[in-house]
Amino acid sequence: MNPQETDLSAAVQSAYEVLEKSIVHYLGGPVGTIASADPKAPAANYADCFVRDFVSSALVFLLDGRQEIVRNFLQLTLKLRDKQAEIAGHRMLPRVMPASFKVITHPDGREEIDVDFGDRAIGRVAPVDSMMWWILLLQAYVRATGDIEFAHSPDCQRGIRSIMNIFLRDRFEVFPTLLVPDGSFMIDRRMGVYGHPLEIQALFYGALEAAQRLLDPADAENHPVIEESAARLTQLKTYVHDFYWLDLGRLNEIHRYETELIGHDAINALNIYPESIPDWLPGWLPDDAGCLVGNIGPGRMDFRFFSLGNLLAVLFGLASEEHAQRILDVFVGRWDDLIGTMPVKICYPAMEGEEWRLLTGSDPKNIPWSYHNGGNWPVLLWALTGAALKYGRVDLASRAHDFAERRLVKDQWPEYYDGRNGRLIGRRANFNQTWSATALILSHKFIEDPLVLKRIGWLFDREEDAATPA
Repeated sequence: MNPQETDLSAAVQSAYEVLEKSIVHYLGGPVGTIASADPKAPAANYADCFVRDFVSSALVFLLDGRQEIVRNFLQLTLKLRDKQAEIAGHRMLPRVMPASFKVITHPDGREEIDVDFGDRAIGRVAPVDSMMWWILLLQAYVRATGDIEFAHSPDCQRGIRSIMNIFLRDRFEVFPTLLVPDGSFMIDRRMGVYGHPLEIQALFYGALEAAQRLLDPADAENHPVIEESAARLTQLKTYVHDFYWLDLGRLNEIHRYETELIGHDAINALNIYPESIPDWLPGWLPDDAGCLVGNIGPGRMDFRFFSLGNLLAVLFGLASEEHAQRILDVFVGRWDDLIGTMPVKICYPAMEGEEWRLLTGSDPKNIPWSYHNGGNWPVLLWALTGAALKYGRVDLASRAHDFAERRLVKDQWPEYYDGRNGRLIGRRANFNQTWSATALILSHKFIEDPLVLKRIGWLFDREEDAATPA
């Protein structure tokens, strides 16, 4: 617990206890946090340290001045890339980041790292977002500590270049967005989120921005990556602004779209059919609000509201200030749907019936209004309060925080909640879920002093040199 804070609420104190019990050590030093300390966790890999799960823990450590564990994690995961197995018949590609790792202690005291690159995960999903979160966490570490020398070390520079070269390499694509398979980010089960999901595009934008600040311009090897990243940033932001944005005015345009158009000037360039507009949407979208749609591609627009993708777009500056304010207005205007009794619903609405059967493969964990299919996830609280406070929406941030604080300790820090309004503890949820606890701590820190958002260096559209500690 941060010794400088003596007036913490009972809930935040309890959250710190969950965090401390989750810390993983390797060769005598702290290197991460396990996903859940629940001894009855349904899957063995909840004792792993996941890259995406550790991010909120790392931000707490950085804001508390405990940077050693974050630096150790960054170094270790960078080295673990070399453990990725090659697949016969595949040309060697730059190494990716693991999804997770576990420290195994043998009877003779030897310690060993067991690494998962998605090859032993449920569904064998590819952890595309791990590489993005690693760069973003390195950016936060440098911003909080001023340790630009670490980021400019040969290993880190090679790692950043390698990651960005994976993202920037040519593909069979005509869009600046990043194409990924289903289940390649926080929603790591089949949910019809293949293609160009918003969360990946927001993380991609943040990673591009971070790479611009972390790559040493004095190193000639970095020049092509810096130049390509700068160009892709502009293209990506323009594309998302033009094609992902949805409000009532835009919805009316889509409703009256002509289809099967050819040519560079076609208004309906992606050939979106008006008949694909779901019945729930016109009455649900608030009059003066708007959001970024969940996914878009040829003949396809996923109109579901994905909370984390929208919130990261606000935090990282992918969304303009006007769009950011209107995204936050959606949370206010549809509070019962997106917050309910526990912030924040991961996506709205849930898939049901035949749609659920076809797009999830009849996944019993993703039944309607549960888990990734419309469940409420406390971990998303930090992103909501951070995005709200970035634009001075203190009431929104405080109200959401208070809702979470009232329940999480009593419910023993569940992984997620079920139901349309999040009233039920998730049917298969773990307890003592680390990122549920760290989300509350971060939310508390953001509300107590919104300026700490600058210390993690992610407000890219409002930041000066990232190497200067706040």
